[in-house]
Amino acid sequence: MHKRVKVQTGDQVKVLSGEDKGKSGKVLRIDRKNDRVLVEGINMITKHMKPSATNPQGGIEKREAAIHISNVMVIDNQGNPTRVGKRRADNGKLVRFSKKSNEELK
Repeated sequence: MHKRVKVQTGDQVKVLSGEDKGKSGKVLRIDRKNDRVLVEGINMITKHMKPSATNPQGGIEKREAAIHISNVMVIDNQGNPTRVGKRRADNGKLVRFSKKSNEELK
């Protein structure tokens, strides 16, 4: 069974701690097993690539590394970092909302 996380793929998040503190980016992937998220442009590492059929030159590549999910916070519609809650909408569907502004998240 998967853990329940408040962050979804495609969410805009702000980094709360670490080398990239204060930066924001879009969530590309979530690893629920290890409680980690991959955020666009955050926690960049250099990867040394061996030459292969797809990459005959090889070389050094910059790419994102995953960071712990507790180090990011969802950004609401006004651009403020916020905690996320869930509630029933008027149509009966379960929706996420910003606990800071009390508005539904997109």
